[in-house]
Amino acid sequence: MKTINETEIRVRYSETDQMAVVYHTNYLVWCEIGRTNLISQLGFDYVQMEEQGFLAPVLDVHLQYKAPLRYGQSAIVKTWIETYDGLRTTYGYEVRVKETGELSLLATTQHAIVTKEKFKPASFRRHFPEWDKVYKKEVE
Repeated sequence: MKTINETEIRVRYSETDQMAVVYHTNYLVWCEIGRTNLISQLGFDYVQMEEQGFLAPVLDVHLQYKAPLRYGQSAIVKTWIETYDGLRTTYGYEVRVKETGELSLLATTQHAIVTKEKFKPASFRRHFPEWDKVYKKEVE
């Protein structure tokens, strides 16, 4: 069964633009918050990964804006693992307006791990076998 994390985010005034809607790049920050919360919910932590000398940079981002969110509203960010192949992980996101349930954003981000020192690609499967086991179950 696929784990879906739900994170509530209250839209802050500083996140809006001149049109009084959430500025588009803030959705990426919300995706990161959702992804970090999902990883924590699955029992893992990016900090531990970094302490072991690895980073998980973004390789690819897709954002589809559907409806605006405005100051004073709340967003519900749903996050899950869309695909995983032992090297790359694609996380899926859905952002909805909490008050109405209206779909605001669909997104994916793809990540791989690299060595912190040289930014050299590394095998997620080999260096993080516990994560690998859980991630494989998430995409079955």
